[in-house]
Amino acid sequence: MTLNDALSRPTISVPDAGRLFFGLARNAAYDAAKRGDIPTIRIGGKIMVPIAPLAERLGLRANIGRAA
Repeated sequence: MTLNDALSRPTISVPDAGRLFFGLARNAAYDAAKRGDIPTIRIGGKIMVPIAPLAERLGLRANIGRAA
């Protein structure tokens, strides 16, 4: 997944968010999410990262729902 792919989706996994936006490995990404450094929501048993708040926090523009 590329950064542009991530910015076009409403949510992505914690490991993908950590890797793409912060250069973190899987465990470090989950640790950052647990601390609240990466915003998360729980969907059933999954922990996902909503892109809009993360992109806004980083000064990026999410392209959710827009044609590529």
